[in-house]
Amino acid sequence: MAFSNDRMDARDWSLLGLLSLLWSGSFIFNGLALKELPPLTLVLLRIALAAAILLPVLRLRGLGFPVGIAGWRPYFAVALFNNVVPFCLIVIGQTFITSGLAAVLNATTPLFTIVVMAAAGDERLSARRVAGLIVGLVGVVILRSGAGLDGSGDGYGLLFGLGASLSYGIAALLVRRHLASSPPLATATFQLSASSMMMLVIAGVVDQPWHLAMPGLQTWLALIGLAALSTAFAYIVFFQVLRRSGATNVTLVTLLIPLTTILLGSLVLGETISLQEIVGALVIGSALLVIDGRIFNVLRMAPRAS
Repeated sequence: MAFSNDRMDARDWSLLGLLSLLWSGSFIFNGLALKELPPLTLVLLRIALAAAILLPVLRLRGLGFPVGIAGWRPYFAVALFNNVVPFCLIVIGQTFITSGLAAVLNATTPLFTIVVMAAAGDERLSARRVAGLIVGLVGVVILRSGAGLDGSGDGYGLLFGLGASLSYGIAALLVRRHLASSPPLATATFQLSASSMMMLVIAGVVDQPWHLAMPGLQTWLALIGLAALSTAFAYIVFFQVLRRSGATNVTLVTLLIPLTTILLGSLVLGETISLQEIVGALVIGSALLVIDGRIFNVLRMAPRAS
């Protein structure tokens, strides 16, 4: 299936909304699991459990494994920049900053993706798209301006969060160039399998997880949610949108994640939505309309008063 450079249809927007729900939970799950697990071990367990969930599904669907080093090479490249590097940077960053601020930093992913794609010549740099993303980032800042900085290590947390966003942009480029014909389930499963192998070495050397105490029930529940919902299922949705709509469009989900987190807090936890959050949501909605572009066609076609 060919990539679309610009437009998204109703199904794409629905999948993007679902993805924002799935990934909103990852910051909460991370925060819970980090109380008992070191960051690299958390990443290893998240990725390995997700791969274990998807491998039987892959077999049931009758999809074959890559053949030889050449077959696995693109999956390892994508796994490095889509899982290993950003997941590690995000969870390490969350030891310095709040989950809310980590979600805000994650919203810079579309800007980094635009820069990476434009530099590589893979997607055009339209004024409408850039303007929409800037408006969207303003909305995110309004939405979560209360996330705040709260310590001397905040600078490290900011750098780690921005580094993760850049890594996601590079991963989107790699998927577009080398895995365009790979089914979403296969891409998700093989990149997570490759990530598991890399993280097993990294976490084994740094954390030596076999020396850690057995985590409690809350941590295991957080890990299951992180692996099954925020990783295994989420990546199937992610690669589906990526194949249909292009790299920059799929990263719009990071603008929605802070908004989705607030809505979940209101619906599930009964938290109050402030006027500031309503304004931020309206700004983000305006940004998405600008990026989508079809609103301008409607305005141009609207009859004018004589």
